[in-house]
Amino acid sequence: EDYAKAEADASKAIEADGRDMKALFRRSQALQKLGRLDQAVSDLQRCVSLEPRNKAFQEALRALGSSMHEKMRTMSCTDSKVEQMFQILLDPQEKDEDKKQKAAQNLIVLAREEAGAEKIFQSDGVRLLTQLLDTAKADLMLAALRTLVGLCSGHRSRTMAILAELGSPRLSAVLGVEHEQVSLAACNLLHAMFDSLKEGMQKEFRGKEDAVVQDSSQDLKLLIKDLLELLPLKGASAHGRDNALNLLIKVVPRKSPKETNNSTSLWVIDQGLKKILEVGSTVCGAPGSLPVTENSRMSASVLLSKLYDDLKCDAERENFHHLCEDYVRSWFEGHELAGKLRAIQAVSCLLQGPSDAGNRVLELEGIMDCVLSLCASVSEAHQLVAVEALIHAADKAKRASFITANGVSLLKEIYKHSERDSIRIRALVVSAAGRAGACSVGSRGPSCRWLCNEAIDAGTRRWAVEGLAYLTFDADVKEEFVEDKAAMQAMFQLAKSEDRSVLYAVASTLVNCTNSYDHEEPDPQMLELAKYAKQHIPEQHPKDKPDFVKRRVRKLLTAGVVSALACMVKSENPALTNSCRELISRVFLALVAEAEDRGAVVAQGGGKALIPLSLEGTEVGQTKAAQALAKITITSNPEMAFPGERIYEVVRPLVSLLHLQRSGLENFEGLMALTNLAGISERLRQKILKEKAVPMIEGYMFEEHELIRLAATECMCNMAMSKEVQELFLAEGSDRLKL
Repeated sequence: EDYAKAEADASKAIEADGRDMKALFRRSQALQKLGRLDQAVSDLQRCVSLEPRNKAFQEALRALGSSMHEKMRTMSCTDSKVEQMFQILLDPQEKDEDKKQKAAQNLIVLAREEAGAEKIFQSDGVRLLTQLLDTAKADLMLAALRTLVGLCSGHRSRTMAILAELGSPRLSAVLGVEHEQVSLAACNLLHAMFDSLKEGMQKEFRGKEDAVVQDSSQDLKLLIKDLLELLPLKGASAHGRDNALNLLIKVVPRKSPKETNNSTSLWVIDQGLKKILEVGSTVCGAPGSLPVTENSRMSASVLLSKLYDDLKCDAERENFHHLCEDYVRSWFEGHELAGKLRAIQAVSCLLQGPSDAGNRVLELEGIMDCVLSLCASVSEAHQLVAVEALIHAADKAKRASFITANGVSLLKEIYKHSERDSIRIRALVVSAAGRAGACSVGSRGPSCRWLCNEAIDAGTRRWAVEGLAYLTFDADVKEEFVEDKAAMQAMFQLAKSEDRSVLYAVASTLVNCTNSYDHEEPDPQMLELAKYAKQHIPEQHPKDKPDFVKRRVRKLLTAGVVSALACMVKSENPALTNSCRELISRVFLALVAEAEDRGAVVAQGGGKALIPLSLEGTEVGQTKAAQALAKITITSNPEMAFPGERIYEVVRPLVSLLHLQRSGLENFEGLMALTNLAGISERLRQKILKEKAVPMIEGYMFEEHELIRLAATECMCNMAMSKEVQELFLAEGSDRLKL
């Protein structure tokens, strides 16, 4: 329940009438749930003074007094424990590692409870935790950072005090350390701080504690500024830089277009766009280059894309374009070859992210000519940069035709004569993307050969998957690929690897193999008209007919596609974009199309993976995932398919299928699935009621389509076992029973 809203509503009623005992009592209950016991006692004492003989008020005050006494006793007992834990951790003479580890774990657990967190904070805990950070010992730093997460989570005033004590630069420095776990723990702490500070800005506080807290917007800007400063810092570790990018992706752009204020994004673009491009334009292995991982450029591209999408008007977008063009020119003009490589790498980064900006930059004088000339370079590093830029550029039809006209012969030469597989596979991908027909584009052979060869580096194998994403538009290639179980499993292993930049290519390949993209049936009258005019009418490939698609789905299931998809969904990497989520949802819907395959999907973790897909991402992706959940719920035992609390998480996606903008089939499947859930338990019926599904179910009982009408009626019969639904039908003056 929303206790903060309940407290706010009761406060408004009390402002109107200070003797409103009902409002006073409700506010005391809400304050008790929010942990503000002293204020709750004050309200209850007021109730008792207004109505001394009311036993309910007296009993509530007595119970609250007992709770406060218990809390005080617990806190006094905690005092000595906190002091003892810090003594063990900070004692240089203490050699018992198990004892230290246990003390650190106890401190972390204690910080997760509000009473424990407050006790640590009041016991000079922040200064002592700072000492643990200054030891530079990984285990002690981890204990300090994880304890600080507990202290900051959901508490704005404590967060601001901790930030003032530690300082934003110190936290950024810890984020950039070489130790990967310490860097990740620092990232989690910063994320908790951002959440607490932003939550504080969005809420209207009435409590005495928060009334004296200053505006936190400056602290937010300071944290973001230090994260941006970390990006081009050569002393920062590669994974620290990735963590900084991932954090900026989560905290800077607006969560919803309904939020009108995009000032943070505008500030980051003005102050940090060129710093982000410093990471995106890094050429691995070049002298003096920044330490980066295989995911760094993709993270920079995603951040740039989200910043661009957060802009609201043409003037803001034009400023973004000018900054990008200035940065690319600064490297391309007046620099030697190394500078031109940086410029082209920056273009690739932009093409992967905000493609509009990338295409604008690519049209700058000399850029495309330089890319084509570098493809013929004798240096493998130069060829890699240039060919990758061509791959990203070829996504645009206009650019693909330019590459077809100007680069086919060059790409053929690279493919035939290059001794490096890393170059040859990229040349093949450009050919496939540009529809140039070079290098046997109609065959998946080279891509699969590189994909299965574990001796080849992961980067080259990733590009083999990129090639398959284009080649599998051809039905013959789809059939060849699913016949090669080793190639499928090699692709699934890549999808599970740490290199998350392969996710979109894997998802695209699977969408092609399962034919789960959208395709409309042509209008028969238009077909007749085209025949009469002797126009070419595209026909479906014989191997794309339903029987072939079913066989391909079965082979993918046998090869372990579901576990790979589940692993892809678990990823918190920026590469798992909303469009990537949509592709995965499409594949899942194709996998559960046949009832006999649904058990295998659930057994391999498909049901669990579909829930987050149905709750976030594009609207199309959420709908596809919700429909897949409905199909599973209809034919499987929901309690086995979604064990424990997970079954309650399925209700909201299923209810979303009842909205009027959904298709008739989606409405029908949503109703059938809810019918199964409503027949299981009263708690599930209450969950369906809470999601406001009953009026929609009732509306479908009068639908013209007979099957939808029957499904809605059956669902309402199960819902009628709930007393609240019965009262709706039996209410005085209601015409529901007559209808």
